[in-house]
Amino acid sequence: QAELGKPQRNCYTLPGFDFSYGLYIRRTDGGVPEAIGHWNTVKPRTAFVQKMPRDFITMNRGALKAGYTTAHEFNLYYKAKDIRHKDDEHSRFKRCPPKVPADLAYGITARPCTPFFDLLQHKYKELWMEQQRARTATQRAEKKKKDKVRETRTTFLRRHPPPAKEESFWHLPRLEKV
Repeated sequence: QAELGKPQRNCYTLPGFDFSYGLYIRRTDGGVPEAIGHWNTVKPRTAFVQKMPRDFITMNRGALKAGYTTAHEFNLYYKAKDIRHKDDEHSRFKRCPPKVPADLAYGITARPCTPFFDLLQHKYKELWMEQQRARTATQRAEKKKKDKVRETRTTFLRRHPPPAKEESFWHLPRLEKV
C-alpha cells in the first residue's frame, strides 16, 4: 500500500551495509595471500603446424628426369617423393615490404585552404561571369550556323544565271552558200 499523501516509490529497497555484491568463488577469491602464494599461469598452446602445400613443379621435374611419362607413373612418383614448399616461401615476414617513396603519406589528402583574398575580391563571381559570357557566345555562334540556309542548285542558279545562248536560225544546207 502506498503511503497516504505521498507519491508511490518506484524503486527497490537496498540490502544492508554488511551485504557484499557479486559472486564468491572459493578458489580465486583468496585475496592477496592467495595471489602471492599461487601463480595461475596459462600454459602456452602448441602451435598448429600447418602442412605446407605440395611443390608440384619440383616433383614434375624430378619425375621427368627419372624417365616417367604416364599419369600413373607420375602418381606413383608423387607418393614416393612427397616434396612440400619450404616455410620461407610462404612466410609473410620473409617477404620484403613494397618499395614506397619516403615522402608518401597514406590516406586522403586534405583540402586546400580557401583563399580569402579571392573571396574578398569576388574573383569567383568574375570567373563565373566569364564562363557564362563564353557559353552564350558559343550558343550564338551555333545558332548562326543553324540559321544559315543551305545552298541548293536552284538558289545558286537564281543568283548566278547561266549565260544566254545565242540563237542561230536554221537554214537548209543547200541555201547556205547563197
